[in-house]
Amino acid sequence: MWMKLLGSILVIVSCSALGMWRAGQWKEHRKILEQIRKMILLLKGEILYAHAPLGEALEHVGKKSEGVPAKLFCQVAERIGQQDGEVFYELWKEAIECCRKELLLTEKECQEFQAFGEHLGYLDLGMQERTMELYLEQLQLSVDFYREHERERTKLCTSLGFMGGLFLAIIMC
Repeated sequence: MWMKLLGSILVIVSCSALGMWRAGQWKEHRKILEQIRKMILLLKGEILYAHAPLGEALEHVGKKSEGVPAKLFCQVAERIGQQDGEVFYELWKEAIECCRKELLLTEKECQEFQAFGEHLGYLDLGMQERTMELYLEQLQLSVDFYREHERERTKLCTSLGFMGGLFLAIIMC
């Protein structure tokens, strides 16, 4: 009897924790998108106003920021500094693939982030500015979506976690 009760409590608690973890992932995803947006704004300033070369601009932005996106920027800047003769887009794409799981980006967001790097670095300043503006608009739409649905998604995940645990506990007994 006590073992069943203890097992049921553990199932309910673990399923509830899983629901809260999933809700936390939603919030973390939004924060990473906001951080990438902030870093792109900083990159835009470095390129357009400081006229810094792309590698130097990525390094400055990466050092001013923190988290996985900052690591990605620093990694690409380091690879540019090595001057292996690789195309920037390939370096960008490899860095994104390397950090993909940590970035928590959806497939669509990852493709947009890669496409951003495809058009960066070889165009004139005006085209680079328009590329950054377009990507910033895309990011803002994503951030707005996540912010708008955050509360209901958090409630949904925590409730489903608890109710799923309760359902499993009832079935077990």
